[in-house]
Amino acid sequence: MAGGVRRKSPGSPSPLWGKLQTLWQDKHLVLFKTEYTLLVVSVLWFLEIGINVWVIQKVAYTEIDWKAYMDEVEGVINGTYDYTQLKGDTGPLVYPAGFVYIFTALYYITSHGVNIRLGQYIFAVFYLITLLLVFRLYYRTKKVPPYVFFFVCCASYRIHSIFVLRLFNDPVAMMLLFAAVNLFMDGYWTLGCGLYSLAVSVKMNVLLFAPGLLFLLLSEFGLIRTIPRLSLCAGIQLILGLPFLLENPIGYVSRAFDLGRQFMFKWTVNWRFLPEWLFLNRYFHLLLLAAHLLTLLLFAFRRWKRPGESIFELLKEPGKRKIPPQKNTVDQIVLILFTSNFIGMCFSRSLHYQFYVWYFHTLPYLLWSGGVKKLAHLLRVLILGLIELSWNTYPSTNSSSAALHVCHVIILLCLWLAPPLPSSPAETQQHAPVKDKRQ
Repeated sequence: MAGGVRRKSPGSPSPLWGKLQTLWQDKHLVLFKTEYTLLVVSVLWFLEIGINVWVIQKVAYTEIDWKAYMDEVEGVINGTYDYTQLKGDTGPLVYPAGFVYIFTALYYITSHGVNIRLGQYIFAVFYLITLLLVFRLYYRTKKVPPYVFFFVCCASYRIHSIFVLRLFNDPVAMMLLFAAVNLFMDGYWTLGCGLYSLAVSVKMNVLLFAPGLLFLLLSEFGLIRTIPRLSLCAGIQLILGLPFLLENPIGYVSRAFDLGRQFMFKWTVNWRFLPEWLFLNRYFHLLLLAAHLLTLLLFAFRRWKRPGESIFELLKEPGKRKIPPQKNTVDQIVLILFTSNFIGMCFSRSLHYQFYVWYFHTLPYLLWSGGVKKLAHLLRVLILGLIELSWNTYPSTNSSSAALHVCHVIILLCLWLAPPLPSSPAETQQHAPVKDKRQ
């Protein structure tokens, strides 16, 4: 029998059978144990295919900005490269050059913007790709219980509307941003910076992640080795904008990167309870900017850096620091980037309805990263629900915008009270061979 086939002992079940048995035994905990994150998000992702098809087929498309986008890129196609001359139904073109190239491609794919239904299905693909990228972040961090992903997917009418019923450019920018975060998480910092810059070239809101990204780059590389990556980001913006910069450089920069742009009071989601004169007041805007910068500095000095480490040590190369350098964990990378963006949302001069996608997918991670033990699961879900309700109240009211600020303050305080994330030796060793990727 030595040369025969060895029979499997009837008492030793296959690994797959063992996993199925464990799954059956823990079936009542599948929605609560983070080890089942992959299973739950996989099911939800396939359900989302059907949900998006149903929404596209059954819910009426509403025209808001798509025709304006098509008019703007049509001007470029017809040979106009002066940004001050490019406009659509809703006003002048105010997005960087990456937007022009991406929506020019969509212009041709959708038969000069006429085939709206095809455009909707393209944005449904964008939505599904975004979910994959977001779910991968949550799977790697294993911080949020799986049941929360039902709220991330099925429960948000507003997010589905922004993607497949409105066809805004915000989802495209955020899809590229989440792809960049995945690259940062895997140690591909240079490639991630390139993709991050592409996201900025679609819509400027992605710059809200920039303070957190700068902190992470300095932490990983020091000042000297960070400069080439920042130069890459700037170089991509220069190359993409070159045709417009050659025609009218001041016009391009002032329109595509207009930091002083005035928003209309009737569309605000977050400041409805203010009188309109105060909402439009420049001193109020400066106060928000000062509060934004101060909060970022406080988080950088007190929450993001490691205990006992001087912020100025980050400017040195890792090998020359007094405290032995440690790689940032996946949790640290995601938390710092998401917190940086969230702080910007808290102090934004105005939030419009499509801006919800700027931070919607990050909210569960931020809530479950907070350091307040009394903030139980039910209270966290309640906060998510109140935020969703605030963004779905149209037009916004004093109560809805006030509730949104209360939820923002609670999340910000929880993030402030959270203990610093320690560097995991195991994760440091796991990422040790990644050195070539970071070049």
